[in-house]
Amino acid sequence: MCRHFLLSTPLETLQTRFQFTGGVAYPPRAHIRPPEPVCVIRLRPGVEATGVRELALVRWGLLPHWVKDPQTFGSLPNARAETVPDKPSFKTPMRHRRCLVPADGWYVTTGDKPSRRVLHRVTPAAADEPIMFAGLWDHWLGADGSEIETLAIVTAPAIAPLAHLDERMPVVLAPAQTDAWLDVRGTSPDEAAELLSATDQRDWTVTDVSAPH
Repeated sequence: MCRHFLLSTPLETLQTRFQFTGGVAYPPRAHIRPPEPVCVIRLRPGVEATGVRELALVRWGLLPHWVKDPQTFGSLPNARAETVPDKPSFKTPMRHRRCLVPADGWYVTTGDKPSRRVLHRVTPAAADEPIMFAGLWDHWLGADGSEIETLAIVTAPAIAPLAHLDERMPVVLAPAQTDAWLDVRGTSPDEAAELLSATDQRDWTVTDVSAPH
C-alpha cells in the first residue's frame, strides 16, 4: 500500500531533470494523503506524439473515466502492478495515461493496536535526486460538463529489506526507466508492465517518526 508520502524537492530541480513546460506552484509537503492534489509529470494530453512533458496537479484516488456516478464508486489510491494491464479500472490508463509521481519518500505504519502503532519514513540512503513512483492517471467527464483528473500510485510486493514493514510498496522506477514509462506511444502496455517488475537497486533508510500523524 502507499497512501502517505512526502515531497519537498524544489520545482526547479524537477524541471531541470525532466524538461517539462509550464508547471504548477506547490509548497513543500511532509505529509501527502488521498484525496489531496498530487504533482505528476506526464506527456501533455492530446499531443503525446510531440513528447512534450508537463507538470500537473491531479487528485490522488483514481476515478475511472467510465464511472457514471463518482459518489457510488469511491476512488482507487493504489493499483497493483500484477493486475494493471488487465483490470478494467486501469487498462486504459496503462495504455494511454502513465505518469511519474515525484517524491522524497513514503510512510509505513506498523503495529497491531493503536497504542503500539509507529510511523516509519522510508527514504533513499543517497538522496541526490527525488524518487519517481510509477503512476496512472485518468480523466473523468460528467454529464454536466464537470471534469476531474485523478491518480493511482502503482504498488508491488515489497523488496526484502522493507518487507518487515509492509507486504507492498510503491513501484520506484529507476532513472533509466522513467522515459520509457512516460512514452505511452513507444512503450506498449506489456513493455510497461515489465518495467513494474524490475526492482530499483538502491539502498533505503527507515526512520521511526513515532506516533502516526
